[in-house]
Order: sequence, then structure tokens, then C-alpha cells
Amino acid sequence: MKVSRLIPALGAFFVLAVGITACGSGIPGNSVADMAGNPISVGAFNHWMYVAAKSNAAQSPGAPVIVPNDPPTFTNCIAQARKQIPQLANTPAATLKTDCNQLFQSLSSRVMEFLITSYWYQAEAARQNVKISDAQVQKVFASEKNQQFRSNAEFQAFLNQSGQTLDDIIYRVRVSELVKQLRAKHPATVTPAQIAAYYKSHPSQFGTPETRDIRIVRTNDPKQAAAAKAALDKGESWSSVASKYSVDTATKSKGGQLTGVGRGQEERALDEAAFSAPTGKVLGPIHGTFGYYVFEVTKVNRSTQQSLAQATPLIRQILQGQAQTTAQNAVDNQARKNWLHRTKCRTLYAMNDCAGYKAPKGSSTSSTQTAPPATTTTQ
Repeated sequence: MKVSRLIPALGAFFVLAVGITACGSGIPGNSVADMAGNPISVGAFNHWMYVAAKSNAAQSPGAPVIVPNDPPTFTNCIAQARKQIPQLANTPAATLKTDCNQLFQSLSSRVMEFLITSYWYQAEAARQNVKISDAQVQKVFASEKNQQFRSNAEFQAFLNQSGQTLDDIIYRVRVSELVKQLRAKHPATVTPAQIAAYYKSHPSQFGTPETRDIRIVRTNDPKQAAAAKAALDKGESWSSVASKYSVDTATKSKGGQLTGVGRGQEERALDEAAFSAPTGKVLGPIHGTFGYYVFEVTKVNRSTQQSLAQATPLIRQILQGQAQTTAQNAVDNQARKNWLHRTKCRTLYAMNDCAGYKAPKGSSTSSTQTAPPATTTTQ
């Protein structure tokens, strides 16, 4: 995974204990969650709420950065909204509180998801004796940085823009590399037999169907259609005939031309007639659902099909991607099985990765968030 694609991580604000400690019965007062005795501090949570809020604001250039990190009153959030968005200066506090709470729910679930799953991955790596040295992390970081940033100044600008620190990025690299090693424990070799089976079951993915270029005149009256055909048979141009007789608004000004028509794209009567007709012959009238047609097939674009050998590189890439997804799911399921029941969260910060969590009625049970909903405090 690329550094820039990882969701906000915990960085220097959270360090996994060297050993997995016993699960405490409570959550420290300055923490939002406790995972097998390893707390997530309020300071760590607030830092990454700021990073998430900056990311959220960046989706709408010029939008203010509102950080709803003081539930349940949201006094600071309300003050931020009024200060940064002048038109909200006189908005009732109750209204802004509702908006702040909505924004908090969205950003909080994203932040908590990473804080928790980052611990799960590290804890699972420790359980399976998967390790990575500081030197290895630095090597991967340097490589990723050089690929994505042309200079150190550009990298520093990225940190300033995102609200992150160097330690944050290093932490993200460490977690990512541990996940890669955990995935590697679930190898899947793509065999020639699998490739051949995929090719056989997905023929349309490796070829194009036959299409035809057709000229048509569509009328509502069989006599008009017959007159149009007679005019074409006498050598009158399609442009003239279509303009005079056709009621098909999409083609009458184009000489009746339809290009690259595939099977099933036109109504049944025309489709069957056109795909059984020779080229260069004016045919009709035929009666369809939408009127009477006179038509001519002007060109047949033959179907194409890649050979198995030609399709193999793409199929191998597809199957390898599927195998990686399967491996990631296996890692996630194992981590969740071993650590969810040892992950306790304060009620205000609870979400799907917290033991005993029950989603409110009508809400999604997924902990993965995309973009937070728009509210008056972010517009």
C-alpha cells in the first residue's frame, strides 16, 4: 500500500507495548479506548481528528477546518464554526451542536477504526512472531518518499497540508509492512488451470462482439416507408430520403446513419433483420414496435477474441488481486477474532470495532467510513 493511500494512522501518539499486556477491567480517564491494556489517549484521538478534519475540508477547496473533538457539549466546535463561517454567527447553538455531533460521528468512526485496527495488526504480528526492524521501515519509507515527492520541500509541504508529522508517516509505513507480512502467510499460487477456467467463464472480457453500421428511415406509415424505399432504389441519396421521410429525430439529419450497432441495441424487428442482412442492399419495409423501417447495412465490424495466451497476463493480474483480497480478509478476520473482545471503548467513541457495540437503529454496521456527510459547519 502506498503511504499516501493509507488512512490516518496513530503515529507517535501511540506506541504498542513490547508485550501484550493483560486486559484491564477499565479504561483510563484520559483515554478513549483500551485494547488489552494498551490505551488510546484523548490526545492521540484529538490529533487524528484534526488530521481527518483537514482531509475532509480538502475535498471542498476553501472549506474551513472544523474539528468536533469536544463531545458531548461541542462548545469548542460551535465556537470554531461561528468564527470561521461568519454567516453562522447568529445560528442557534442547538443547531450548530447537532451539526457538530453529526460531523463528530463521521470523523470519529474513521479515526477510531484506524487506531484500533492498527493495534490489532501489531498485536497479531506479535502473536505470530512477525517482526520488522527500524532499518527496514526506514528503507521502505525512503523508497516511498522518493517515488511520491520530488524534493524534501515538497514532502514537508505535504506534512503541513495534511497536519501530520514525520513520525506519523513512519508509523503508517510500519503498520503497512506488518500487514504485508501477515498477508504473506496466506499465499495463493495462480495456476494455468485457474487462468484457463477464468478465460472460459469470462469470454466477453477478452473480445468485442460483432457490430454493424446501418442506415435507416423510420416512418409511422407503411406507404411512407414504401415511398422511401422506392426513392432509394431509384438512386436518391440517403441524406435526402431520410430528411424527407424519416420520423427518427436521432438519425434523420444524419442520413439515417447508426454506427457500431450491437446485437440487442435496437428494437427486436430491426435487430433481427439487420443482423441477418447482407451489406450494401436496401431492405424493407419491416414493421416494428415503433414504426416501419427501411434500412441498409453499410458495414460489418467483425467480432474479435484474444487467445488464451494473449489474455493470460491480464487474467493472472486479476486472479492475483483476488488472492490478495482473500489474504487481507483472512488477516482481518483473524485479528478481529483475537482482539475485538479485548477492545473496550468509552460510550461516546464506541463503534463497530469495540467489544459489545450495538449500532443505533437505522445506521450501518460497517466501521469503514468514506466521506462524512455535509453539514452546515463544513459548507
